[in-house]
Amino acid sequence: MAGNFWQSSHYQQWVLDKQDLMRERQADLKVITEDEYQKVMIFFSNFIQALGEQLKVRQQVIATATIYFKRFYARNSLKCIDPWLMAPTCIFLASKVEEFGVISNSRLITTCQTVVKNKFPHAFNGDYPYRIQNVLECEFYLLEMMDCCLILYQPYRPLTQFCNDLKPENDLLPLSWRIVNDSLRTDVPLLYPPYLIAIACLHMACVIKQKDVKQWFAELSVDMDKILEISRQILALYEMWKTYDEKKEIAGILSKIPKPKLNPSRPPSTGANNQENNSQNSSASQSTQQTTKH
Repeated sequence: MAGNFWQSSHYQQWVLDKQDLMRERQADLKVITEDEYQKVMIFFSNFIQALGEQLKVRQQVIATATIYFKRFYARNSLKCIDPWLMAPTCIFLASKVEEFGVISNSRLITTCQTVVKNKFPHAFNGDYPYRIQNVLECEFYLLEMMDCCLILYQPYRPLTQFCNDLKPENDLLPLSWRIVNDSLRTDVPLLYPPYLIAIACLHMACVIKQKDVKQWFAELSVDMDKILEISRQILALYEMWKTYDEKKEIAGILSKIPKPKLNPSRPPSTGANNQENNSQNSSASQSTQQTTKH
């Protein structure tokens, strides 16, 4: 891990340009609108959050998993790998990278089945189809796509430091922390360094709490235009939430997205045929290689 954010792979490879991000999404934006795309990202961020809470992992793990998820679809279409499979894969990988510990295979799949059935029946009909073999294979695709750039710098640490610097206003941390969590539902983590996100969320908390800390912000050597742009994107999320009814809308949006071709492995209770599974994995690998070549 690079001790300096500016020398890290996060800054050098994964602070993206908005125009590049929109260009990569053009295939998806042919079948759904930009607003609908954002709603899909919000939905699966919520799914990752629900999985993480059910698995009792730290918020840092959930945040890292959410950004892995966004990184993958920043460079790939939603039809490339089913987001319902990518979401638990990101949690599985993030728990190891953030040194939380490896989540047991059976617990991960059981939790997915439970969360989908109990919290997201409005979006997914039937039983959760994926098994741990699918997650392990998907993990390799995720690692390859990210070029093994696994270490992330999150806004939580600089946010805590900034709030400590504003000791008389120390009640700002809980609210600004929640705003950072909300920012994970936007494109902000892909576009800006984490310390700028922390400042923007702290600035929003100051406005909400009506704290006069103009002098403190004036002494910061940062581009306030970027701070305001981050704030605008988070405010746009809040505006969307006012009218967005996930339970009514998300099933229709997801139905528009072409589904990846995948034959889920058989449930253990039916007795898996290893030869069949190997042939499925082989064919999936071949199709991925062909896609990469194109």
